[in-house]
Amino acid sequence: MTKTTQSKNQSGQIKQLQFGHRAEVDALFKSIGDGAISTDEFGRITGVNLTAQQILGYSEGELLGTWFPKSIIAVTADDQPINLMDRPITKAYLTGKPVAKNIYYRRKDGYKIPLAVNVSPIILHDKPVGAIEVFRDITLQQEVDRMKSEFISLASHQLRTPLSAVKTYTHMLYEGYMGDLNSAQKKALMTIIGSADRMNELISTLLNVTRIESGSVEVTPKLLRIDKIAEEVIKELSLAADKKSIKLIFTVCGKASSTIRTDSLIVKEIIANIVSNAIKYTPDGGKVELIINLRKNNIVVDVTDTGWGIPKYSQDQIFSKFFRAQNIVQRETIGTGLGLYLVKGLLEALGGKIWFVSDEQSGTKFSFSLPRKQKLPILIKAPAPIS
Repeated sequence: MTKTTQSKNQSGQIKQLQFGHRAEVDALFKSIGDGAISTDEFGRITGVNLTAQQILGYSEGELLGTWFPKSIIAVTADDQPINLMDRPITKAYLTGKPVAKNIYYRRKDGYKIPLAVNVSPIILHDKPVGAIEVFRDITLQQEVDRMKSEFISLASHQLRTPLSAVKTYTHMLYEGYMGDLNSAQKKALMTIIGSADRMNELISTLLNVTRIESGSVEVTPKLLRIDKIAEEVIKELSLAADKKSIKLIFTVCGKASSTIRTDSLIVKEIIANIVSNAIKYTPDGGKVELIINLRKNNIVVDVTDTGWGIPKYSQDQIFSKFFRAQNIVQRETIGTGLGLYLVKGLLEALGGKIWFVSDEQSGTKFSFSLPRKQKLPILIKAPAPIS
């Protein structure tokens, strides 16, 4: 066999292996159970599996070679087109990192469908050369969430009436309207009152969560002094801090105005929730500090504690509904895991942001910002299952 013949045979074998590898990859892509679309570095669609075609209502021929953002229209819950730079596939390509997000796509028939989207960039020689987007229909999941929220709302409303009667008559007993009581009986009644108060707080939290998720909480923006709101919160929570010998500090920093146009009740609830959490999860004799930073374009509020901190493995779930870190559950059995979920939803509705840093050895610092210039909505929208 000549060298030329041998070289041709080797070349043929390489091409055959390459063809076989491409066929294997293509078969794997098409067999993905969820919808899947692949693009090249220019955003042109290079592959569409059968599930994606069924979900979106397009045939493979209608999509292949077209520009992804133009062919697959992404919209918000309010049916507004999503900016190209905010789409998951764009973010994944630009950052070189996987992106997961819930989003709406418009089918070929015009119907809007909610999807859970995961996008991974295709990296070659440290450079993104395309992306693969995998998505699934979450219509049923949304409907189940809606039904759960409706049930929680109905149950909470129904619980409030008998709870009010329990509190009223317990207070009457404690005050001696139905005869004198000894110290042991009064102590027992105070336990009942305390439990009723905690139940009332839980009901209020559940109702607020369901209102946010249904978009039925009204926002009433007006000019207010945020330092005055914070002072009210500190006064209301000072007793709880004193019971644990926690030093409660309040400071205002910066020369900008403390006046901001936003909803006073919602801002007060946000601050109260974060500060009360800090007091609750700080051991006796610790310190909680509330600092308001007055800036030109926004106001940043910091709440720092010397509490138990949040484990690193739990930090990405801290704003999830019903989540409580394991180190907290072991020390504090009372809690719903709804407070921070509620705070995040309220802040997003006011155009704000929230973040934190935490260490199990030194405590936690929660911070949130409120913009000075923000067109506030008439109704709060859900922190989203869908964004």
